[in-house]
Amino acid sequence: MSSYRQPGTVVSDLTFQVPLDHCVPDGEQLELFAREIVAAENAAAKLPWLLFLQGGPGMAGPRLIGRDSWLYRALCDYRVLLLDQRGTGRSSPVSWRTLASCGSAAAQAEYLAHFRADSIVRDAEQIRHELIGDRPWSVLGQSFGGFCTVSYLSLAPAGIREALIAGGLPGLASTAEEVYRLTYPAVAARNDAHYERYPQDVAQVRRIARHLASADIRLPAGAALTVEAFQSLGVMLGSSTGSHELHYLLEDPFTGRELSDDFLQRLQAHLAFASAPLYAILHEACYSQGEATRWAAQRVRDEFGEFSAAASLETDSPVLFTGEMIYPWMFETDPVLRPVAEAAELIAHREPWPQLYDAAVLGANEVPAAAAIYFDDMYVPREFSVQTAHAIRGLRPWVTNEYEHDGLRVSAGAVLDRLIGMARGTA
Repeated sequence: MSSYRQPGTVVSDLTFQVPLDHCVPDGEQLELFAREIVAAENAAAKLPWLLFLQGGPGMAGPRLIGRDSWLYRALCDYRVLLLDQRGTGRSSPVSWRTLASCGSAAAQAEYLAHFRADSIVRDAEQIRHELIGDRPWSVLGQSFGGFCTVSYLSLAPAGIREALIAGGLPGLASTAEEVYRLTYPAVAARNDAHYERYPQDVAQVRRIARHLASADIRLPAGAALTVEAFQSLGVMLGSSTGSHELHYLLEDPFTGRELSDDFLQRLQAHLAFASAPLYAILHEACYSQGEATRWAAQRVRDEFGEFSAAASLETDSPVLFTGEMIYPWMFETDPVLRPVAEAAELIAHREPWPQLYDAAVLGANEVPAAAAIYFDDMYVPREFSVQTAHAIRGLRPWVTNEYEHDGLRVSAGAVLDRLIGMARGTA
């Protein structure tokens, strides 16, 4: 363990060993990295612990500085643990290079099957026992981290003192197809709002799409920039400032008749999967409660013709951006995904998956719990979140349109403060 200071905090870097498969504790091991943060004035105090579970899947824990963001509120009450979930950040990584050591695509897919929420929960339980023994800790889950928290309440509720969820209440029985049948219309509505706010972007997007349809354009790292890849920038529209950031990204894309190097470099930062290959590989699988997903986003997209760029370019209708969807063509166009395309195909058709949620356990829940449900959430359908809130005994939901999906991050601690108060019965 190494410790150091940041403004107002003491930070310690921790590592843990966990089994790849918790059913085989003596088998292959993974290293997990976590960062402990405590307010400098409380460094020696015996505070309760708060485990933060990051969104994703496949995203490292946040690299916060001092008392950034929601930490300002959290450090008033807790000693915080930011976990790099298995396969992410400084934990044992997953990439096309590491997966190659597994051998065949089938062996790679079998390995990858151990990186869903159920394994993350079991990792957390092992870490908890190493850090604080039998005492429970509080858990804060953002987005996919909320999915993990609901799995935690299902699989190991005795380990949780209080559960706090921000924008991450999953449907307990909803399929990936059902999720996308709600999120595609939500994304279309975000497109409408963006073009109403920035009507000049309609022509700009059409010009870019037309150019991409007529030429072989590559991003700096070699990924093909197709019209569909360009449309996937719409994932930005679900955050509090995403529409404005997208507008600035689009405002000066050409040098003469060609897309500028600067524009392509900035696009790459939003479209490449080099920093989060697990996000692409396991995104749909995080919805599965047993069934194969079979590229649900691609199949459901065919039900929403308004997302066809080719059809839009033949008419006067705006070209619509898509959202938080993963498509099989991404494993053909992105150089870091191409080597694992066969394994990803096997993951897409894998079944049965283990159940992630236990409705009976959740229905008898005794852990104090609170959840922020963002009314206009573009990523996690409100409809399913509300159903789940009613299905978890004692969970207090807060349905709000004051914040977008990133409300925890941008609210300067206000969302976390409200969740803590709700879980404790003071708000």
